[in-house]
Amino acid sequence: MRTEAKTLFQLAVPIIIGLGAAMLQGLIDTVMIAPLGTTSLAAVSLTTSAAIIMYSALYGLITIVGIQIAQAHGAGDTARATQAIRTGWTLALIAGLIGTAAMLALILTLRPLGQPPEVLAILAPYWVPIALSLVPFTLLFTLKSLFESTDRAWLAAGFAYLGVAANIPLNLILIYGAFGWEGLGLMGGGIATLVSQILAYGAAHLYWAFAPSMRAYRGPSPVRLPVLSAQFKGGLPVAIGYVGEGGAFAVVGIIIGLFGATALASTQIVVAVAGIAYMLPLGMATAVSIRVGQAIGRAEPVRLRAIGLAGGGIVALWMLGVTAALILGGLPLARLLSDDPMVIALAGPLFLTIALMQVFDGVQATALGALRGMMDTAIPTAITLVIYWLLALPLAYVAGHVWGYGPVGVWAGYGVGLAIAAVILPLRFWRKTNPA
Repeated sequence: MRTEAKTLFQLAVPIIIGLGAAMLQGLIDTVMIAPLGTTSLAAVSLTTSAAIIMYSALYGLITIVGIQIAQAHGAGDTARATQAIRTGWTLALIAGLIGTAAMLALILTLRPLGQPPEVLAILAPYWVPIALSLVPFTLLFTLKSLFESTDRAWLAAGFAYLGVAANIPLNLILIYGAFGWEGLGLMGGGIATLVSQILAYGAAHLYWAFAPSMRAYRGPSPVRLPVLSAQFKGGLPVAIGYVGEGGAFAVVGIIIGLFGATALASTQIVVAVAGIAYMLPLGMATAVSIRVGQAIGRAEPVRLRAIGLAGGGIVALWMLGVTAALILGGLPLARLLSDDPMVIALAGPLFLTIALMQVFDGVQATALGALRGMMDTAIPTAITLVIYWLLALPLAYVAGHVWGYGPVGVWAGYGVGLAIAAVILPLRFWRKTNPA
């Protein structure tokens, strides 16, 4: 376990930093759009809630590419890894386009769902470019999977942060203008995200196409329909699982939206901050799946439990620290991100509630990563769908709207589902890795 913990940590750190780029970009948007007012901040919150569904589906579908590459890398088979990346690229382009179309259609459902009219009035100019950014995001993630699964995780992180670095000046110029130009306001923030994603993907693609270290992974390997179909079938359960979790998270945002723009703005602040801390569990889940895949590729099943235990232990300790930090520092952070007294007043108890969910969320995410590395996806997906949709979301609605606990009750009810998943999923991994 000590050996695996060290190796996992070395792999997970750049993955975490790379994943943190996406959340950091969301936090940057929150900070830079907040001066436009509570209504604009609420529009960012609604868009983020919907985008989570799409990001989750695309991330889950393409995750299978990284696992295939990890197993091929563990076996020393670069030809199989090349086939996985080229096929995965085709899958990513098709999936990204479908995701964009789905998000554009989703905006039509917001008014019937009772979202605030003043938010819907300004939403589309921000929503549309965020939807378009799903295509470069998915293509970039495919290349990141190649870099991470072949022990080049720092390279993947570097390209992710190239997008973040580009997003800051683009936000300043496109939102607020420059040299006498007034800027585009909220629309500018969406366009800045789209352009920064395109730049990051373009740079990663150029590296893959010309770097000598990538020569072994760009050999001729035509995309064949049976291979593409197999990859889709392998990734589909993972995508459904991510959509189940991400979609449930988005529905929480919609449930909270029924309380009005102030509740949405407070939720956006809390989620943007807590999401940064969640990058360690998410990154560790990816690292665990890669290490499990490599161990299977090397025919070393005896290492699987040690990998899972090491990853889960690191995450549990980290999330305990996050819990303490959110409890102690949540309210001061809310004051930094908003000058609306009502938003700040609600953000305080929301930070406390979400802080108490952190350990459960981290443990269940790591267990899912370990199971994905074993290509065990269908049953874990069914488990998460049942927990989130048949238990957590109904309880969240009842606690918030029927029992009258408001947005705090919504998050508390959702947290119960995370706690149950944090027990069932590790038990399944333990059973699947039983040497007997």
